[in-house]
Amino acid sequence: MANKTNVSDPSQAEKNVGEILSRTDQFIDKHLKQILIVAGAIVVIVIGIIVYHQYILKPKEDKARAELFPSQNYFANQQWALALNGDSIESIGFLDIIHEYGGTQSANLAKAYAGICQFQLGNYEEALKNLKSYSGKDQLFAAQITGAIGDCEVNLGKVKEGIASFNKAAAKADNSLLSPVYLNKAAIAYESLEDYKAALDIYQTIKTKYPESMEASTIDKNIERAKALMK
Repeated sequence: MANKTNVSDPSQAEKNVGEILSRTDQFIDKHLKQILIVAGAIVVIVIGIIVYHQYILKPKEDKARAELFPSQNYFANQQWALALNGDSIESIGFLDIIHEYGGTQSANLAKAYAGICQFQLGNYEEALKNLKSYSGKDQLFAAQITGAIGDCEVNLGKVKEGIASFNKAAAKADNSLLSPVYLNKAAIAYESLEDYKAALDIYQTIKTKYPESMEASTIDKNIERAKALMK
């Protein structure tokens, strides 16, 4: 039988460690220039990111936030055109904020506002583009934007896409205030496609799952209508 190496032998362990260190030293000696170049590049990138965020992005974000405020006031007062395009005095409007302050959180938020304004003004194609380009983590706001996307799609004749967006918005909202609103929109859209069975299923879901909602107050009438149309 062959003799096994005694791995617990201190001299053997020291020899193994020595060999590893030797190979490491050889690798470093051979590739020192490349290692220094890579390390230097990483340092430059890290410093560049810090400088960009501190001295470029942050001031840009601060300015964009200040520009956003007047447009938000017009939006709150349902002055859609002024909120969107500005007043050439104190508000540049959501569209210019998007173009001039790209990459900022305020410009991202302006896309959502601009899309809603464009929808209210009947510009559904442009509204859809801006709403879809918005990205946010707030669950309820994201649900409302998804619902607005559904509104645009339905108005553009893309009813099936609109239904999918309404259902997605209802799932995102996941509450008794917004979810039945979007489910009801989906049911109405199904009725427009003469898919009364699908509409009925949604109306019954609203009645069962959200009995205290505003939509539930008239749900029996909707259920009876859908049943009648199915015959």
